[in-house]
Amino acid sequence: MTAELKSSLFTSVQSAASHAGLVLVSATQGSDFHGQPTAVFQLGLPGADAAGKTLRLELTDAFEFDKPDLLPSLTAHLAAEARRLRNPRPECYVTLAGLPIAFGKFQWPFHRSTSGADTYIVHGEMQLADGGTHNLHAKLAASVTLTFAEIVPAMEQPFAESFVYNAIRKTVDYGQLEFLKSGNRQPVPVTTRYYSRWQKRFLFTETTDAERLDYLLRKVYWLSGVLGESKPVWIADPRDAQYLNTTEQDLLRMASHEAGEGLVVLDGEFAAATPALLARAPEYQAKLEEALNFTKPQFNESMRSGHANM
Repeated sequence: MTAELKSSLFTSVQSAASHAGLVLVSATQGSDFHGQPTAVFQLGLPGADAAGKTLRLELTDAFEFDKPDLLPSLTAHLAAEARRLRNPRPECYVTLAGLPIAFGKFQWPFHRSTSGADTYIVHGEMQLADGGTHNLHAKLAASVTLTFAEIVPAMEQPFAESFVYNAIRKTVDYGQLEFLKSGNRQPVPVTTRYYSRWQKRFLFTETTDAERLDYLLRKVYWLSGVLGESKPVWIADPRDAQYLNTTEQDLLRMASHEAGEGLVVLDGEFAAATPALLARAPEYQAKLEEALNFTKPQFNESMRSGHANM
C-alpha cells in the first residue's frame, strides 16, 4: 500500500475481502478520467485456489463507507466475485442471443460527462470471446443519468458494475452495439427503464423457462466447453439472474435438470460441459453468427444501387 492511500479505505476493503473469502494481493494509487487519485486493489483467491487470477477493484481515493449499507454491499459484491473468479475465464459472459463476450479495460470510477450532458460516464471495452475466430470488439461509453444515479448506493464500481454490464448485454440484445476491429466509442444508455421503483429492483429481460434454459446451455457451452477446457463455470450467478429477471435458485434448478439429461456435469453451483453438449457446436456457432449479424447495420441495397423511387 502506498502512503497516499487512506488507512480507513484500506481497512474497509481488506475487511470486506476477508469476509468474502478473498485475499488482498496489492493496493496502489491510480488516477481517474480527470487525473484525480484513486485507490486500486488487486484481490485474489487464497492458496491453491488462486490459479493466478485476480480481481481489480478501483475506488475514488476519498471514498468513505459512511452509510450503514455500503460495507455489507461491498462484501456481497466481493463474495460473488470470489465465486466468479473460479470460472476458467471470469471476465466472460454470454448474451441471451448467444454471443460470448469478455469485459475489460473499464476505467472506474464514473466521471461526469465532458459534453455538457447531466450524466455519469464509465469507459470500457467488450470483446467477442468466441475462441479467436473473429477478433472483434466494441469500445463502450456507458452513461448513467442523474435520476438513475439517485437509486445507486454510491457511484463506484462495486455498487454499479452488475447493472452496467447487464445494460451493455441488453443493448447488444437490441442490436445497438456493433462489434468491430476498430472504431469509436459506442454509447450505452443506462436509464431508469432498467429499474422498478415499485419493486425496488433492476429489471432487464423478461424470460421464459425455455429461454433461460437455452441461455444456461449456451453459457456452459462457450465458457466451459470452448473457452474453459470443459472446466466448471458458476451457474448461480446473481448477475445472470438479474439479467434474465429470475433467481439463482431457478438457474440451479434448470442446470440440475440438464445434468440429468447428460448435457452438463453439475458440482454444487458450478457446471461443466459434456461431450454431448459440445456436439451441439454447429447449432451454437450458427446462433453466434445470427446474433452477430443482428448487431451489424442493415442497408437497403436497392436504394444504395439507385433503384428506389425518390
